[in-house]
Amino acid sequence: MTAQTVRPARTLYTPEILGAATALANFAWDDGLPLKGDARSRRCGSTLSLGLSLDGEGRIDALGLRAHACAIGQAAAYAFANAAKGQTRSKVAAARTALAEWLAGEGAMPEWPGIALVEPALGYPARHDAIMLAWDAALAAMG
Repeated sequence: MTAQTVRPARTLYTPEILGAATALANFAWDDGLPLKGDARSRRCGSTLSLGLSLDGEGRIDALGLRAHACAIGQAAAYAFANAAKGQTRSKVAAARTALAEWLAGEGAMPEWPGIALVEPALGYPARHDAIMLAWDAALAAMG
């Protein structure tokens, strides 16, 4: 590995990412939520469980998370949770597709509020699966 390919950790774990990872506590797990989904990163082993409820029109109206992930995965989960209320399954699925394309360098940044937070992780493919966890768990919960 050359000096040009080594990235200092401080560029990845920005104060904003660390703050968002901490703020994920605002979306605490709730056993009473009726729909539940889990996701696991095959690459790093990070996991995320998500519980949610939907309103009469199929929009997310409450959610809680339990994450065992790196700060990047937690920050991405925070971005998801912070903008999830009012989202439908089709919007979550479209955002997940756009997110995967963006992370692969094949598309623009998704139009999910707050996702720019994890932009420093674009150059760290080992973190990409952890970024996807909340969207994957939400889709699993929404069926």
